[in-house]
Amino acid sequence: QVQLVESGGGLVQPGGALSLSCSASGIMLATYNMNWYRQVPGKERELVASTTTDGGTDYDDSVKGRFTITRDNDQNISYLQMNSLQLEDTATYYCNGRHEWRNLVYWGLGTQVTVSS
Repeated sequence: QVQLVESGGGLVQPGGALSLSCSASGIMLATYNMNWYRQVPGKERELVASTTTDGGTDYDDSVKGRFTITRDNDQNISYLQMNSLQLEDTATYYCNGRHEWRNLVYWGLGTQVTVSS
């Protein structure tokens, strides 16, 4: 059974930092492109950061320079380091894994990030 479990969300003040983790079981992370999405009520889920199987990364313009996505294939964990958090970063953050060549996609249940003073 495949599971992606996010952790690390919480309440933080503007300018603060949080580190999210996505622990994967039932898959070999090294064969998956890993992504972090976020969603606020009433809006579509948006892609925030991606890392490919060869270690390439990409970011939405809104988080460039503030967020960093990494992966530890040995531990089967993807991370999202979020610095200089802003009020508009408040959302539920979801981990997503897409197999590099098979039609396999998995989602976590999400972790809430709230940025508030």
